[in-house]
Amino acid sequence: MCAHILATAAWPYANGPRHIGHVSGFGVPSDVFARYMRMSGNDVLLVSGSDEHGTAIQVKADAEGLTAQETADKYHRIIVEDLQGLGLSYDLYTRTTTLNHEDVTQEVFRTLYDNGYIIEKTQLGAISPSTGRTLADRYIEGTCPICGYEFARGDQCDNCGNQLDPIDLINPHSRIDGEVPDFVETTHFFLDLPALAEELMTWLNSRKDWRPNVLNFSYNFAKELKPRAITRDLDWGIPIPVEGWENDDMKRIYVWFDAVIGYLSGSIEWARRTGDPDAWKAWWQDPEARSYYFMGKDNIVFHSVIWPSMLLGLNGEGSRGGTPSKWLGKLDLPTEVVSSEFLTMKGSKVDTSHGVVIYVGDFLREFGPDTLRYYIAVAGPENKDTDFTWDEFVRRNNNELANEWGNLVNRSLSMAFKNNGEIPPAHELLNVDAELLASSKAAFITVGKLIEECKFKAAITEAMRVVATANQYISQQEPWKLGDDTDRRDTVLNTALQVVSDANTLLTPFMPHSAQKIFEMLGGTGVWAAQPEIREVSEGEGDQEHSYPVLMGDYDSAQAVWQSLPIKVGTPLTKPVPLFRKLDEALAENGPEWAKL
Repeated sequence: MCAHILATAAWPYANGPRHIGHVSGFGVPSDVFARYMRMSGNDVLLVSGSDEHGTAIQVKADAEGLTAQETADKYHRIIVEDLQGLGLSYDLYTRTTTLNHEDVTQEVFRTLYDNGYIIEKTQLGAISPSTGRTLADRYIEGTCPICGYEFARGDQCDNCGNQLDPIDLINPHSRIDGEVPDFVETTHFFLDLPALAEELMTWLNSRKDWRPNVLNFSYNFAKELKPRAITRDLDWGIPIPVEGWENDDMKRIYVWFDAVIGYLSGSIEWARRTGDPDAWKAWWQDPEARSYYFMGKDNIVFHSVIWPSMLLGLNGEGSRGGTPSKWLGKLDLPTEVVSSEFLTMKGSKVDTSHGVVIYVGDFLREFGPDTLRYYIAVAGPENKDTDFTWDEFVRRNNNELANEWGNLVNRSLSMAFKNNGEIPPAHELLNVDAELLASSKAAFITVGKLIEECKFKAAITEAMRVVATANQYISQQEPWKLGDDTDRRDTVLNTALQVVSDANTLLTPFMPHSAQKIFEMLGGTGVWAAQPEIREVSEGEGDQEHSYPVLMGDYDSAQAVWQSLPIKVGTPLTKPVPLFRKLDEALAENGPEWAKL
């Protein structure tokens, strides 16, 4: 049955190029899932964008001598180019510095405020002594007062999952320049999480099939919910839509609050850009629709506790009741929050500030997109922190992609091209042929179920098992020795090519670029695995008009469907070309010179 599937990926900060740790959490998993769901016949909406407000952008702007907007413009474009190169099939990848996003964010704020879930409080705020600006909670680091973890952030401890305030930290200091913040009294608006706690816990308790790490972090965070500040003393961000505050140049909505709203505003922008302004409602207002949020574990509670709390407040479902927005209506809560752990390097979390980083753009230029996509899927941090090593990358590329999958495609197509020039017919099938074909077809159910459950590592491993079995089959049947028995040779080659076609379909969500090439080698024409396009768009009028790049795509043009499609006898074949190059073993120790490890 066709369903509306909303897939979202956490919004990366536009304060620099993205590294492979970022895309292992939010990027590749969400795209694998979205591509599979489209192939299965579902209506998929995959949205995300660049997170462009807050202290992180200001810090980068100051360092580069740019304005905050110029910095956001610069890195948004770089990120768009990298994600397009990686083949992430967004229906819309946009940004938070749009008039649309500002409108939606302010509507969410007003509705929560009118419903009584935003309250005004005075607190001690962390201020940078050197700039006079608010130091974002995430840019303050210190020792957790609860578990003693030395690298807790000012908003939460990633070790024990507890919610924190910067002043709670022992020995707090700025992650930007190491200075000790000043704590001064300041008045702000807060999301009243305690007023939403009962409904939130009822909803959380119904999430039985989430990943254990997501549930554990969520429950730990939700044990003692406190009001959470959603405005800050900043001059870069969305104005506060409350009388007496909207014209204050040093008060803005805080970046974490408007970032999670991006999933909704991005969906609304997508609908407008595709000519049906109300189309987004099918993914947000239908109880039968399903929504999946993909991110790294440092973003869990924003998606499993805070965003659901905001949605409950918008729906008027907290302790104070309320009325949904006339514009936005009653909105669905997440079906599942899919969090990956950290991709580490030499045992440390990927960290640009300490030079422990491999940028996506560099990686793509050197090795291409599918090698990275494969590595993330088969060896990434799906359920636990995983250390990236060049040795493991080279081994996976050479042994699995080049020697197994690339070899199966090349040897099968080369023999058929040489002997027939087209897909040969199958004659009498032996048990060994029928068993291989049955195993290949059965994999669609197994692999599909695993992807639906967001078990990507197990899914791609099962798909590669089909590849390994097919290689064993060819080695055992030795079609190169069957020149005098052309019927048997053709049957073996037909069987092998059918399994190549099946395996290519199974691997399409994971490696769409090579999947398109294999489809064409098998005689296919047109689009098999659609790719995202960079489109220049604009919004606003007069002085407010501005243009920016987004990612969109015509994914309905793709021919890939999640089933075994019979190959057609007599289809002309093209001479195969190598899909994956074997990497020099010298890379295994330190990688290329540009890799900062």
